[in-house]
Amino acid sequence: MTEFPASRNAAAPYSGQPDRMPQRCLLVDDSEAFLETASLLLEREGLTVVGVASSIAEALRQARALRPDLILVDIGLGDESGFDLARLLTQDGQGVGAEVILISTVAEADYRELIDESPAAGFLAKSELSVRGISRILGHTP
Repeated sequence: MTEFPASRNAAAPYSGQPDRMPQRCLLVDDSEAFLETASLLLEREGLTVVGVASSIAEALRQARALRPDLILVDIGLGDESGFDLARLLTQDGQGVGAEVILISTVAEADYRELIDESPAAGFLAKSELSVRGISRILGHTP
């Protein structure tokens, strides 16, 4: 297990509420089973999952409507790209203002360059999904 996130942007603390872990999360993944399992896991650890989405269009609608603090985005969204969604979510004028973390079952090394170039706060393997992992990427734990 890596003790540091892959993104050069990951060391920046969560800007929405300094010194506080985000409380409201939107999950974006094309697997209904993963959305259900991840929601249960994160809720058990104290994070509120305010919504789920399985496409870019749905994620953008949900993000604008629900105003989450954090959006977890699967790199592979069927025929769509989580990297594209991360760029859209972090563009000025989108009105989202949430931290974005990329997630995947694929090895981080396979996407290292794309992760580094993305505006996401970092990358978290789905197998390591936890509030602690999220906190580490957002700069709240060592």
